[in-house]
Amino acid sequence: MSVRLTATARREQLLDVAVRVFARSGYHTTSMNDVAEAAGVTKPVLYQHFASKRDLYLALLDEVGHRLLTRIAKATTEAPDGRAQTLAGFQSYFRWVAEDHDAFLLLFGSGSRRDEEFASAVRKVTDEVANAIAPLIAVDIPEEHRHTLAHAVVGMAEGASRRLVDSGLTFDPDELAEQVGALAWAGLRGIRR
Repeated sequence: MSVRLTATARREQLLDVAVRVFARSGYHTTSMNDVAEAAGVTKPVLYQHFASKRDLYLALLDEVGHRLLTRIAKATTEAPDGRAQTLAGFQSYFRWVAEDHDAFLLLFGSGSRRDEEFASAVRKVTDEVANAIAPLIAVDIPEEHRHTLAHAVVGMAEGASRRLVDSGLTFDPDELAEQVGALAWAGLRGIRR
């Protein structure tokens, strides 16, 4: 006998399953039937939580982005200084990629960039992560420049992750964080007004 989930728990379960299904098959080739089947529910149950496939996919992008941002914010808040914040931010990011390739592929794969509404949702996540990083760049420079540098830091993490995930290479997220964090920290320390 299976246990009946609360609406919130069911929604979380559906999102977790849908990340995997969409990341592996892409938006256009995945159907609501595919997601329902993978989740072990009927299609009407899926439609009780999400009005359409597009609605589900947008909810996924939002949820995955929220989880990533929460991890990075928690890691950097607990760090005692700028160098430790840089390392902690990269560690949390690369651990996320190592632990959840599907979430990374969903958020930063080409499928999310081909559709303008999906691309806008991904840009929102990238902006939110950069906005969380910008105040940590403790250099006397104009705010707009600080935000540009924060986006550059986000781009470093995404670019390194994309290479590793796309090529199927295994990696130690902490070692990678040390290397990319050292590169970023050296660059950030060299910034002058």
